[in-house]
Amino acid sequence: MSTEVLAMTRAAGASAAEAEVSLGTGQNVSVRMGATETIEYNRDKGVSVTVYFGQKRGHASSSDLSSQALQDTVNAACNIARYTASDDFCGLADPALMASDIPSLDLHHPWALTVDEALELAQRTEAAGLAVDARINNSEGATVSTYEGMFVYANTHGFCAGYPSSRHSLSCSVIAEHEDSMQRDYWYSTARCAQDLQAADHVGRVAGERTVRRLNPRRVKTAQVPVLFEAPLASGLISSLISAVSGGNLYRQSSFLLDSLGKTVASPLLTITEQPHLPRGLASAPFDNEGVATRARTLVEGGVLQGYVLSSYSARKLGMQTTGNAGGNHNLIVSHGDLDMAGLLAAMGTGLLVTELLGHGLNMVTGDYSRGAAGFWVENGVIAYPVEEITIAGNMRDMLLQIVAIGNDVLTQGSKQVGSILIERMTVAGD
Repeated sequence: MSTEVLAMTRAAGASAAEAEVSLGTGQNVSVRMGATETIEYNRDKGVSVTVYFGQKRGHASSSDLSSQALQDTVNAACNIARYTASDDFCGLADPALMASDIPSLDLHHPWALTVDEALELAQRTEAAGLAVDARINNSEGATVSTYEGMFVYANTHGFCAGYPSSRHSLSCSVIAEHEDSMQRDYWYSTARCAQDLQAADHVGRVAGERTVRRLNPRRVKTAQVPVLFEAPLASGLISSLISAVSGGNLYRQSSFLLDSLGKTVASPLLTITEQPHLPRGLASAPFDNEGVATRARTLVEGGVLQGYVLSSYSARKLGMQTTGNAGGNHNLIVSHGDLDMAGLLAAMGTGLLVTELLGHGLNMVTGDYSRGAAGFWVENGVIAYPVEEITIAGNMRDMLLQIVAIGNDVLTQGSKQVGSILIERMTVAGD
């Protein structure tokens, strides 16, 4: 079908074109307080086409894959291109960079789960959460999701390739109440293969334990103290760094890490590698959204920035070459030390363990960072009590340089694998 679309673009007079066709099916069930809440099926399909008339670009997409709809989509893209201003930097990726060897990355593992089986699994997950403590008296539910899909990308360089993939998940969120305090928390597990998911009882139990420990929170006095970002939140710090060295922010001059290639941008403890070919990796891909072959590389080594994150367009704007990151990064692996959570708390001494962040408080241009937060106050290396209604603030450039420890409690829930991160000092604003 993708080659059929490309043939239509040639007939319409386009000098170059690219097309992507995707198909996907999924099932999502949820329960609440043991009763069925939702049963959803989705069957998605779509085609997107981008055409180039010289340096003019047009893009259109459709969820109708009939021949007439494909022709209409191509016509729409061509009409857009004819009325678009010329851009010297647009166009297909360099043909020499197209992936020629498509490795099998073990990304497709269908989960033949009936609705009844999925509901039973969700009920077991929720029951494990409710059973943690008598103070857990309500639930936001448990969900079991399955998905598998296929996509193909092709362009007029002659490249045409695709692969199937799958992604499944379990999640649970429960509510606890004690005296005047009501708290909720959650936990989830996601994987390409159902066998790699955390057990349902474990997901529910962790959700329950995380909820109960938040009961009866306090506020703290405003102070400058060490701040420990729990692993699920530590990936956000890495995301901020990656955004700052990504092409769009760089060529727009809207990054706090402009002109940082080869310079120290973080603590010597921080090394980040990109591993796009990890078997069953949640962000693995043999090629990017432009057909460019992905490859393993080091982004940050000992705190020194080794490479940017670029698509073909942003690379041309910067006078560089694409890094195979059209569409995003691929399995960022963050170095870590030997300390577990207990060790990190001991190393921190007195400070704040952050387990929840609120709002979006990063100025990408200046690096100024301010977020609402909740978590736990730590004294002498031991959690003293839960806290909420506080704000943590700093500057992302300084925060990255002040990383004093990265835990071995590495969590894989997306495109980044990272443990908890301890920052030497931030402002915690409370009373």
